[in-house]
Amino acid sequence: MSISGVVVMSIRLSEFELDVMTHFWSDRELSAPELYERIGAERGVAYSTVKTIIDRLEQKGAIERVANRGRTIVYSPTIKRERVRKPLVKAFLRRFFGDDLRPLFAQLLQDEKLSGEDLEYLRKLVAEAERSKK
Repeated sequence: MSISGVVVMSIRLSEFELDVMTHFWSDRELSAPELYERIGAERGVAYSTVKTIIDRLEQKGAIERVANRGRTIVYSPTIKRERVRKPLVKAFLRRFFGDDLRPLFAQLLQDEKLSGEDLEYLRKLVAEAERSKK
């Protein structure tokens, strides 16, 4: 499933850009060569493609230059993963489940291997939701 073109805080991020952002969120600081080492072969893209994505993310304000290592520029994310996750999850849920989320809940509870900790977390979320509805 492609989630291309998701708008986050007035920034439109492609699926490739979101993939690149996950690396920035994990490592906090990366250069284009470091990023290319991680995703170039996996995605089957040239270094110039990775650099183009970095340049686009910088132009969009999703990352910024934070240091230089010789002639190599180091970048860091300016947007937090949590700010991106919420609109992505909402778009996914709307696309696949519309207004009826019961099949999602059934899938989670019947087919997924939920731990006792996961189930307790879900119970707390349900209890909070019930309190907020009153």
